[in-house]
Amino acid sequence: MTHAPLLSLILWLPIGSLILVLLLPSSQKNIFRHIALFTTLIQAIGMGLALTQRWANTPVEQLGWVRLKLGSLGILSVDYLVGIDGLNIGLLLLSILILAVGVIASWRITRYTKAYFSLYLLMDTLIMGSFFALDFLLFYIFFEATLLPIYFFISVWGGPQRTQAATKFLLYNLLGTVIILMVLVGLGISVYDPVATGLHVGLLAPGEQPSAEQINTIQSLVQAHKLSPQDIVHSFNIQCMTHAQNFVPESMLGLHDNPFMGGRAARLVAFLALVVGFLIKLAAIPFHGWLPDAHVEAPTPISMILAAILLKIGGYGLLRIAYNIFPEGAVYYAFGLGVLGGCAILYGALAAMAMQDLKKMIAYASIAHMGFVLLGFASLTHEGIQGALYQMISHGIITTLLFGLVGVLQDRTEDRKIEHYSGLATRMPYYTVITVVSFFAALGLPGFSSFMAELLVLIGVFQSLVLPQWMGMAGIIGILLNATYLVWTIQRVFWGDFTVYRPSWQSALKDLHVREYILFIPLLLLTLLLGVCPQLLSDLIADSTQQLATRVHTVGRENLNTILP
Repeated sequence: MTHAPLLSLILWLPIGSLILVLLLPSSQKNIFRHIALFTTLIQAIGMGLALTQRWANTPVEQLGWVRLKLGSLGILSVDYLVGIDGLNIGLLLLSILILAVGVIASWRITRYTKAYFSLYLLMDTLIMGSFFALDFLLFYIFFEATLLPIYFFISVWGGPQRTQAATKFLLYNLLGTVIILMVLVGLGISVYDPVATGLHVGLLAPGEQPSAEQINTIQSLVQAHKLSPQDIVHSFNIQCMTHAQNFVPESMLGLHDNPFMGGRAARLVAFLALVVGFLIKLAAIPFHGWLPDAHVEAPTPISMILAAILLKIGGYGLLRIAYNIFPEGAVYYAFGLGVLGGCAILYGALAAMAMQDLKKMIAYASIAHMGFVLLGFASLTHEGIQGALYQMISHGIITTLLFGLVGVLQDRTEDRKIEHYSGLATRMPYYTVITVVSFFAALGLPGFSSFMAELLVLIGVFQSLVLPQWMGMAGIIGILLNATYLVWTIQRVFWGDFTVYRPSWQSALKDLHVREYILFIPLLLLTLLLGVCPQLLSDLIADSTQQLATRVHTVGRENLNTILP
């Protein structure tokens, strides 16, 4: 095991903290908050160490976990397999940052404090596990389990319509996970691990580092039906799933036997199923219905995490699983995904323009920003995919800022209506400055991280061989619409004479507290830093996105020529 304990310590530390919280009496409210904050800080230190190790050798930890005999189907092996690379490192760093910010934003939670921070620590591990996992079944367990803490956060600590919002959130996302589960089962039956199979039949010695020739020999024996099906070790290892030679001959999702489902190649159907499942999590058009209600009813810290991190698991799943395992599907459905991305950009921006609730406005803005992610993926270019990944990280920082700033008004007046405020700059000047700059960051002005992200996506779209250039124009129009509603909100809420809906709010509307400065200023500086020095992030992700784009173009087109009649 390389760098044996480090990644697992980062992943499972919150569970240890959770056990400590459960053992303490419920009256120790401040201790729960400090334990959660201390946990995220230790995780940040651990990720710093993992980053330094990454340059020497990508940290990967692997242990045998489950091994089941399936009779005539062979043996099923599930590994505890976690690691970091360019596809997940930025999202892992984002997750730790936002989880720490979420603890600070949760400082004012006073109801069921022990239960809240217990669920929070559980959610921490589930989020980190979703990004760390390199075994599909392990990823699926973490991915699906994230639904439970969010459901309870909304239904217990949410707003007046929390029950309906939590139920809609759970049912929508359960549908997505069930669709993904069907593909997971098909891959488990279809894919085998050549190394584990070689060890089982005695072609490899325990502890031996197999050579490429030895692995090729095992694959040739399996493809030639010279190994008994009962001796084949099936695997959920995502790396194994990326090679066509690791699919059992005549299997459900094999490449060379060209099986069909409903008149379409089974691998294309499987890719489409994964896309639908992950798009529900991403809240992409037309699967976005759960998102605005969930944001409006969720407490502010959970709205931050929901938009900044949990949406990104859907985008990450598309890259790590759908695009890696079925690159031919990425080529075949590129135009359709591009159309969805363009529609999301325009629809999200237009819907945000119509919102009077600040939280709903930001929620629909998130749908528009996730449209840029889809558009970048669909371009199948290095620039587009890199820009999409950059956009997920940039949006995570900025949307956390925006929800936190809306939470300031919510805490002081229990109201979020745009029309209920005017001239706040005269009463809350520092709050106004930070909010206006954050809005400028959200609309993608040069110097902010969102500008670099959207620029890379648009470059990728205009260079794409599979998308028409009018899709790039849809992105540009979306940016203009985005600027329209953000600037209108600034003018309505902050400029002019000071008036509020209720006279009693005047005394409550005081400027930012120290805790709020600690919350907002580092996030604002970070989005500026990533806008001015984009190489800090792009250097971490560029190699992996380049490899993925190259794989989709070469392997994807080769596979497509093989499976299409």
